[in-house]
Amino acid sequence: MQVQFTVNGRAASVDVPPNTLLVQALREQLALTGTHVGCDTSQCGACTVLVNGRAVKSCAMLAVQAQGAEVQTIEGLAAPDGTLHPMQAAFKECHGLQCGFCTPGMVMSAVDLVKHHPKASEAEIRELLEGNLCRCTGYQNIVRAVQQGREAMGA
Repeated sequence: MQVQFTVNGRAASVDVPPNTLLVQALREQLALTGTHVGCDTSQCGACTVLVNGRAVKSCAMLAVQAQGAEVQTIEGLAAPDGTLHPMQAAFKECHGLQCGFCTPGMVMSAVDLVKHHPKASEAEIRELLEGNLCRCTGYQNIVRAVQQGREAMGA
């Protein structure tokens, strides 16, 4: 099946079998390997991308479901000149990462969180991020990064 959508502001077209997951199309056909595959069961959130502005676990979405959609991956979050998005900068400054495997999905989820819950308390941030697992950080610095990123995003 031919699937056409926009990825990181650019038109994209992939030819995939109907059972191809969005994460597979992004990684294998479009070489956007910042979207990670962690658990293959939509439990860890490492594959989170934004689809039409909402956080989606791309291992739980078929590529054909993205027909006509606007998809944003971690590669499309920074400015074209390489300037980090405020949330990426906050994760870096707050050391909201260690091994980095969960970080792309965590950052994408955090951007969605701030957009849809701009006044979330610390407890609400923790609850809203529960679909993203980190085995390294204990979440303290991740929560601080989300709070700092929210301020930098002007939310």
